[in-house]
Amino acid sequence: LHRLAEGPEPIRPGRPNDRTWQRWTALQQLYYDPDMDKKNVAQKWLTQAQASPQAWHFCWALLQPDKVPEIQFFGASTLHAKISRHWSDLPPGQLDSLRSQLIAQVGQFASGPKMVLTRLCVALASLVLHVLPETWPTAVPDLLCAFQTGEGVTEADGQARCLALLELLAVLPEELQSSRIPASRRSQLRSALAVDWSSVCSLFQQLLQRPDAPCPVRERVLRCVSSWLTLGIALKDSEGLLESCFALLKESELFDTAVETIVSIISQPDCQRFADSLLKVVPQVLGLQEQLKKAVQDGDMETSHGICRIAVALGETHCRTLLEQVDRWQGFQALVSMIMSCTGTPGHYPVDETSSSLTLTFWYTLQDDITSLDVERQTLYLQIYRPVYFQLVDVLLQKASFPRDEDYATWSADDKEQFRTYRVDISDTLMYVYELLGPELLRNLYDKLGTLLTDTTHPSSWQDIEALLFGFQSIAETVDVSYSDVIPGLIGLIPLITANNVQLAETIMFTIGSLAEWLADHSLMLASVLPVVLHGLSNPELSVACVSALKRICRECRHDLHLHASDIMAVSQAVLVKDIHKSPQCMWIMQALGFLLSALPSDEILGKLLSLVTPHIQQLEKLANEPPSSANKLPIVHILGLLANLFSTFDLNKQSERLEVMRPVQTPPHNNNPVVVVLQQAFPLIQIILNKWLNEPEVVEAVCAAFEKSLKTLLHDFAPLVTQLCELIGQMFGAYPQASALDLTRQLVHIFGCEKDLFSPITALLELITNITISIFQLGSRDHPDVVESFMQLHIQVLRRKSDLYLSDRLDIKAVFYCGILSFKFPETPTLKATCLLFTELISHCEDIPVVREVLQEDGKLLLQTLLEVRYLCMHSALYKHLFRLFNCSHREQVSKRRMKDIVKEFALLSRGLQGTEYAASY
Repeated sequence: LHRLAEGPEPIRPGRPNDRTWQRWTALQQLYYDPDMDKKNVAQKWLTQAQASPQAWHFCWALLQPDKVPEIQFFGASTLHAKISRHWSDLPPGQLDSLRSQLIAQVGQFASGPKMVLTRLCVALASLVLHVLPETWPTAVPDLLCAFQTGEGVTEADGQARCLALLELLAVLPEELQSSRIPASRRSQLRSALAVDWSSVCSLFQQLLQRPDAPCPVRERVLRCVSSWLTLGIALKDSEGLLESCFALLKESELFDTAVETIVSIISQPDCQRFADSLLKVVPQVLGLQEQLKKAVQDGDMETSHGICRIAVALGETHCRTLLEQVDRWQGFQALVSMIMSCTGTPGHYPVDETSSSLTLTFWYTLQDDITSLDVERQTLYLQIYRPVYFQLVDVLLQKASFPRDEDYATWSADDKEQFRTYRVDISDTLMYVYELLGPELLRNLYDKLGTLLTDTTHPSSWQDIEALLFGFQSIAETVDVSYSDVIPGLIGLIPLITANNVQLAETIMFTIGSLAEWLADHSLMLASVLPVVLHGLSNPELSVACVSALKRICRECRHDLHLHASDIMAVSQAVLVKDIHKSPQCMWIMQALGFLLSALPSDEILGKLLSLVTPHIQQLEKLANEPPSSANKLPIVHILGLLANLFSTFDLNKQSERLEVMRPVQTPPHNNNPVVVVLQQAFPLIQIILNKWLNEPEVVEAVCAAFEKSLKTLLHDFAPLVTQLCELIGQMFGAYPQASALDLTRQLVHIFGCEKDLFSPITALLELITNITISIFQLGSRDHPDVVESFMQLHIQVLRRKSDLYLSDRLDIKAVFYCGILSFKFPETPTLKATCLLFTELISHCEDIPVVREVLQEDGKLLLQTLLEVRYLCMHSALYKHLFRLFNCSHREQVSKRRMKDIVKEFALLSRGLQGTEYAASY
């Protein structure tokens, strides 16, 4: 036989009947040929070879010592494939021979290569699962004996046999977990293996406690323990083993693996049934405190992290069980104190320590479990743990504080991002803790902040002030603080803070923003904080925080900002003209001004609105008169975006609702809505811009967005502009069809579809864009999935809102139907969903729209056929061959239930696109 160990050589043609030669050739291609197509062909052929009956024989030849590891690995994989998937093909009377050969091969490869040994162990594990417990009930004890005594495993020395046995014991539960076995059989096997845990556990303990046991052996034992825990081993049956694992925490080379094993053992939910065993674990965990303290002092982050994981795993998983042991509350309190020390690990996360973040979820769990106890025990534990949670707040604020400026400057961008995320997690924790501590927590924070700001004898750092404000903001962001008596004092303290640092100034802005709803109910306090926000608006470093605060204040307090409107307008216009902020923040400013202007007295709105938009419209006019270029495209899109965002929040309907509540008879009409006035004046300018930029998608989208956002806000007040807009949309879509124009049309149909006076222009627009879209389908619509989806959505809206539009003689419903049929062939999910919804609407209107009924009667069969094709679109063409085999199999296959099952399975995998995957291998 040709030996691949000598390296690759060209594939020789011919010899088609020599299956051995074909196997070697395919293996050579798989491992050495650089051509991926040849590799794929070889892999497919070898997969078929593994499924053949001959594989029971040739796999042993591939495992011979003179073969290279890759070939030996394929031989071991073939053996596993045969045992796991083709067990029924095993020749009668061959089980004992297979078992002894496989055990011998494991011994043969006990010293390596590791990948071959592991695969052989997996194969042997699969064999055990097939014959346990009926045929080979003593499988585990027999294997323990064989590898310990060397019986049948003569090729390996003692340590090699030990490692091989441990590898086998590790993969045995893993094979049970990964194999596709019926639930009842899996439960039976799990119980059968669990019966042997005592003997396996005894072996593990012996190896862990032997002073001369090599480190690799003990490390492998720990891995085995984690694997066997998946069988549901009870904690009471692992107490001695757990104690041995704790002892290994003193050995640095085994520390990480020991931590993983301990966490796995004590994290088993079933441990809660064994409270006595859990109580024995608590002192063992508490005994790690000295080692933890030393690790923190030495800056040993790995050790402190590992010990923290163990403490949190015990406390978090079994918090309720340990709380219920009321007579042993001191031990659990000591564990809580240990976790608190982990939360307060000195240094800044993530540069100096990584342990504190692990503990945050524990405090949620403890709080939930305490508050869910019966009244008597809840009262007891609240007396104990309320002071603990106040301490926790102090610790969390300390951990959330920024480092010194010179230290923070050395942090990497990744470190800063992790710290930001860490602060978000702390913020969420503080918000949750407020539910336990209530208003007293805010009083505590306020007193500390007041002391820092007024005590001149002990100068405070900006970090301390920022941390306390961060605490306020975290709570006020999501909790109703309207009943707190300290918020007025906090508002009074904010102007006293000297914000000479960006992080502090940002937190001030975010804190003000979080109090916007409170300020809406206490409008007199706006005068204290609004100047702070407006002053910060000119600082680009505070852009996000400051603009966000302004937007929230204008949204929540808009009806109380009349006295401040001129200041807000002046500062906002100034920063917009100076381009201080990036585009997204400029959009937020315009949204804020939209809220502000829409709440002003009606006689002031138009004048202030014009003063705001006129500079931008003048700039737009200047750009419109220039030749199109990449340099002026972005400014045009930016200005259109500013107008769109302004109009999106300029909602006089909200003002009317408020006036109706206050003065029901005096609701003002909106015959001359200020936004409509502005749009009417700007319409010719927009027309000029479109004439030059019709083929530029970004400009067209910006125009459509401006009108769409105005339309959504103005609703029926937009009526004076509908006819002009319909003509404009037709012009845009005719020149360059875009989804944005279709979406804008859909909004027009939704709002004005039932308006008789506007029926004619909307009908004409629908007919025009339908005809244009039909021509796109005729020319090839595959490159325009967004247009197709929006076209489907438009006609869905028409059928839902104003199906009378389908009575138009100039609307080709049959063509729309065929467009829908073609849309089923698109792979994009949104397009497919929209198409399905369109046909759902069409079918529901077949009774009341004659033309729809006629189309469905004529081409309903085509629709059904298309739906069936779409359902199986993911199938390979070979599927039809499998269908033929399924329904036209030979008489021999008909009488073979197993063969029929294999055909059905192959058909199912192919139809789901899973053939050749790992899932298929275990199916």
